[in-house]
Amino acid sequence: MLLLPALSASAAEPTAPQAPAASPAVNLAPSARSAVLMDADSGTVIFDKNSHDKLPPASITKIMTMLLIMEALDDGRLKLTDKVSTSEYAASMGGSQIFLEPGEEMSVDEMIKGIALASGNDASVAMAEKLAGSEAQFVNMMNEKAKQLGMNDTHFANCNGLPVADHYTSAHDIAVMSRELLKHTEITKYTGMYQDYLRKSSEKPFWLVNTNKLVRFYTGADGLKTGFTNEAKFCLSATARRDGLRVIAVVMGEPNTKTRNAEVASMLDYSFAQYTNYSIFKQGDSIGTVPVEKGQVAQLELTATHPYSVLMRKGAATGDIRHELQLDKNIKAPIKIGDRIGRIVVYQGNQQLTEFEVQSPITVEKASWWTLMKRTCAGLFS
Repeated sequence: MLLLPALSASAAEPTAPQAPAASPAVNLAPSARSAVLMDADSGTVIFDKNSHDKLPPASITKIMTMLLIMEALDDGRLKLTDKVSTSEYAASMGGSQIFLEPGEEMSVDEMIKGIALASGNDASVAMAEKLAGSEAQFVNMMNEKAKQLGMNDTHFANCNGLPVADHYTSAHDIAVMSRELLKHTEITKYTGMYQDYLRKSSEKPFWLVNTNKLVRFYTGADGLKTGFTNEAKFCLSATARRDGLRVIAVVMGEPNTKTRNAEVASMLDYSFAQYTNYSIFKQGDSIGTVPVEKGQVAQLELTATHPYSVLMRKGAATGDIRHELQLDKNIKAPIKIGDRIGRIVVYQGNQQLTEFEVQSPITVEKASWWTLMKRTCAGLFS
């Protein structure tokens, strides 16, 4: 265990230590079939209403599709400039679409815009086929990722949310995958955009308007995804950031868009009025080092890839907050990028407030015999 020094805290009024946030007495989403309000950094639930009910998610499904795309961009399997060809199957999708034609090519960047703004079912399938070879194989990847994230209320049957048997998730699981997607901070460049064009240089440019109107009318809103089918009704996973606090509000089964947007805005208003966050690490901060046994590199330098913070009620005392980096035992090569190697645990006094999983920032292969020999010799004579 590596104990990191606690960050200094500004003076605050002496109040009782803040327990994990609990649902307020008022129902913030009375018309929703289910809902959840979550702090994006810590995962703390602020408000909960039937959040584990398994329901059809409609196009909110595409949050997982976008997550797998962003992961592929991060690890180099995709580039934003890569061309994506549209199959006849992808072009045949109904519902929301960007009207791709069989054989038409667009860049990954354009496809993401088509998914994030216009909720393109055709663009989702085209990207699924680009990454996995087929939509069916991509759906397997979606379900595997859901399992990794602990989304126990979820099973995906397609990549776009069109009505199909055995396709369901919950408000809680949507918040979990939304939180994971937001770790890829560049995604909000797409989901927070209100309008843009595709096929700009063609004779028929296609105007995109974000289906999530909150990104235009709610201060700080920059995502994430709407959804509607007759079965699912009106759904939304929304996120907004103010004064360093980012929250995620999910509603499912709303009767109409006006009610959906109003209740989500109410949830966001409540969180910004009642809560703040206490920063543990800012994006880019050094977290520590991790030794890797028999690895091509002897140790990993850990850097915060996204903000780490603790949700606190406004006015709560913060002077005795501390954190520890607790490493897993026997960290040996090979290690894949994203593999768990430890956790950051945050305490207030003796009470644990939250914890964050720490993942390997790179892939570390096993070192050769010669590398290990040189390392041993260097240690003897240093």
